[in-house]
Amino acid sequence: MNQMFSIKPEIQMYESAEEFCKEYTLGEGDLFLISESLYQNYFQGKTGAATVVNYRNYCSGEPTDEMVEGIYRDIQGSEFRRVIAAGGGTILDVAKLFALKTVSPVTDLYENKAELIKEKELILIPTTCGTGSEVTNISILELLSRKTKLGLASDELYADKAVLIPELLSGLPFRFFATSSIDALIHSVESFTSPKANAFTELYSRQAMEMILKSYQKIVREGEDARTGVLKDMLTASTFAGIAFGNAGCGAVHAMSYPLGAACHVPHGEANYALFTGVYQTYQELQPNGRIQSLNEHLAKILQCDSESVYQKLDDLLGHILSKKRLREYGVSMEDLKSFTDTVMTKQGRLMANSYVPLDWDAVEGIYRKLW
Repeated sequence: MNQMFSIKPEIQMYESAEEFCKEYTLGEGDLFLISESLYQNYFQGKTGAATVVNYRNYCSGEPTDEMVEGIYRDIQGSEFRRVIAAGGGTILDVAKLFALKTVSPVTDLYENKAELIKEKELILIPTTCGTGSEVTNISILELLSRKTKLGLASDELYADKAVLIPELLSGLPFRFFATSSIDALIHSVESFTSPKANAFTELYSRQAMEMILKSYQKIVREGEDARTGVLKDMLTASTFAGIAFGNAGCGAVHAMSYPLGAACHVPHGEANYALFTGVYQTYQELQPNGRIQSLNEHLAKILQCDSESVYQKLDDLLGHILSKKRLREYGVSMEDLKSFTDTVMTKQGRLMANSYVPLDWDAVEGIYRKLW
């Protein structure tokens, strides 16, 4: 028997942080990972004797091994029964590790040298509309000590509760709204074309695409402030996309974005965006008659265009949400493209296995060159 689909965390929604805090009664024995600004705006005075860690003291961007080790050192000796994290993908991915029995050295977890044993309750609260991390069993970390970015996937990393609080997105700057929600869109698209996709994951992928793209169309029509009216939909769509890719996986877009993110410190969603339509245009050239045909028809219906022009239309719409850059605009050199390709082909096999069609070394480098 092959497992087709599962949703492991219980998904809850609260209208406000205050409502959540009353229900959960935070206090002694809780480790709460959150940024200082988010804590002050929504949670201050509501967390009792919980140990509150401002994760921004340890990292300003993507999650790293140094960040994990720094937090671990500072909380050593304290006992916790619950780990709660509120934030974007950075802290949600890191929080998963702190629910494990063994956290340090964190590189041992990513190099399969330490057993993953979950021993604490894990509650994840996304504050962007893109990560999907609250419902996946994946933790992505940049291993600075190894000069690479890797993903760790295990059922031990599932949250017990995924808590959606739309209020927490209200202060999200438009740029972060854009990069995170584009990431969610890519999650929904890559999971749709994954070889592991099935009728169940397809439902979540399709719905996420529709909700996100229609929200973008509303923003283009009415202006950036219109995003406040779609935050609940976007948060829900992000979780739908997380459920889809948590079961079916992401593919070459994510795999190829990791070297760009690691080398040039490009935010995860933006790095994916830089590769997105370039990868799918290559898929289209290699195998136009497979599952990508269903994808194109679905996107064309939403975008109100024909299937042949769907990627141009998609680029046009996304360009109104976030300006797209060439790889060289991030500081990538032509020489970097070979090392990027080597990294993808040697380190990202987990993701590349989920590509719509297999991509060899030449195909991957060709996509990089086209986008350079």
